[in-house]
Amino acid sequence: MARFLVVLGTTSHSGKSTLVAALCRLLSDRGYPVAPFKSQNMSLNSWVTKNGSEIGIAQAVQAWAARAEPTEFMNPILLKPKGDRTSQVIVLGRPVADRSAEEYYREIDGLKVVVDRAVSELEKEYDFIVVEGAGGAAEINLFERDIANIYVARLLKAPIILVGDIERGGVFASLFGTVALLPPDIRPLVKGLVINKFRGDPAILGTGMQKLEELTGVPVLGVLPYLDLDIPSEDSVSLGDKGRKPGGGSDAPDSGRASGQVEIAVIRLPRISNFTDFEPLERQARVRYVGLSESLGSPDAVIIPGTKNTISDLRDMEEKGMADQIRSLRNTPVLGICGGYQMLGKQIVDCGIEEVVGTFSGLGLLDATTRFDLYEKRTVQVRKKVTGSGPILEPIRGQEVAGYEIHMGMTEAAGESAFEGDGAVSEDGLVIGTYLHGIFENVNFRNAFLGFLRRRREEKVDGAAPTREAEGVAKRAAGVGAGSAEAGAGRGDSDAFSDLAGAVLAHLDMAKIWRMLDLETAQGPNPQPDLKPDVKQDSP
Repeated sequence: MARFLVVLGTTSHSGKSTLVAALCRLLSDRGYPVAPFKSQNMSLNSWVTKNGSEIGIAQAVQAWAARAEPTEFMNPILLKPKGDRTSQVIVLGRPVADRSAEEYYREIDGLKVVVDRAVSELEKEYDFIVVEGAGGAAEINLFERDIANIYVARLLKAPIILVGDIERGGVFASLFGTVALLPPDIRPLVKGLVINKFRGDPAILGTGMQKLEELTGVPVLGVLPYLDLDIPSEDSVSLGDKGRKPGGGSDAPDSGRASGQVEIAVIRLPRISNFTDFEPLERQARVRYVGLSESLGSPDAVIIPGTKNTISDLRDMEEKGMADQIRSLRNTPVLGICGGYQMLGKQIVDCGIEEVVGTFSGLGLLDATTRFDLYEKRTVQVRKKVTGSGPILEPIRGQEVAGYEIHMGMTEAAGESAFEGDGAVSEDGLVIGTYLHGIFENVNFRNAFLGFLRRRREEKVDGAAPTREAEGVAKRAAGVGAGSAEAGAGRGDSDAFSDLAGAVLAHLDMAKIWRMLDLETAQGPNPQPDLKPDVKQDSP
């Protein structure tokens, strides 16, 4: 029978997902089959499994950390907000309907059955299951309807670790208050507290932690530092942290020019989804998330991301002037992904799926028309050859890229496709549209895109010839073969997971955690190689 460990948080963005990923990796390193589980996730960042099921990106990341294949049972219920207090409800990887909060909660008893089934399916395959709650665990107004925290805790009756975020202040009050407000039958299950995202010397917290233990009767397992790890973000709350990361975004237009970095402007749509697409760029370029009312400036490239509601976000872009800013660009690459691709076309025809019945004008940068005819979603992993031409795609034409599609609506485009039956390319090759999420995970495409931008930047500086670095990037892009279609592949071996696991080993009382799981502190039946103790972290 599988053993469970539950990780709850005092708030959203407290670090639950990260800690679950770390524990999954540590159990995997000990040789145990382990899986993550989150009964209900609300996120616009999602992933498509091998069988075409859509789950939250966080559970896919945690599965990679566990060296397990992501499945729909790891996140049986996914809510994708659409605005107007409505979310698309995805059950076991398939879209069911759009529901208001009131409608959703009326169906909660039926969804509990789905949660039970998912747990049972995971128990068949894994020795350990690390469970993540959602939001704050002490939402007393929702206790009877809370299937992500309270229901799961009652179902499993497993030990609970409670995580608090010190980054936003009030961590002692939030940890104490959460423990105090939990239902009487859940409170004794809390076996450990974790303070997360601390910048500085944890010694100054000593008396506070002692007092917290006295007040709650629960031991503090340790203090995790603020970590800068190359792991996909769970949801849009993380966008607020982008400017804080080394190499991350900046709010200032043309901020990359002072540093000499390539600057890429990502349009921050109100209903932005799957912005994890651009996180591979953040280590190599200045990625700036631009609000619709902000100045676009003169970036080296613009990316229009995916969205949960293409027509609504397109309308907002027009009303706030961002559409005109994009249209006014000259000789600047524009890449649209998923909903962004749909916006780049001439028209969007809606038969009442997204909005009201009608035809809406797009940005007109691609000769393409999108139709929303049916309430059906395409969710699939794909591998395609690069078929488009132009200065960005030509160096890798004929090579393979991998990614995944998550979209409603179908797009018909004139001329050549960007990727073997997908997407479109403008005549000058500078405007590209595609349905492929994860496109920048492909080394060949990433190098081709950034290489072109770097060469362009060098050519603009006093007419200078391209630098050796820029030339090298171009050569690498041209020389990388089909093996570069790596989106989602090999993630389980990411150094980021080892760094994360090393941080948890260094800063938390793992002996107590192993005892929660009835494990000895020694290595398991098939230990993996020792982890690196050193981790990258920010400090004041």
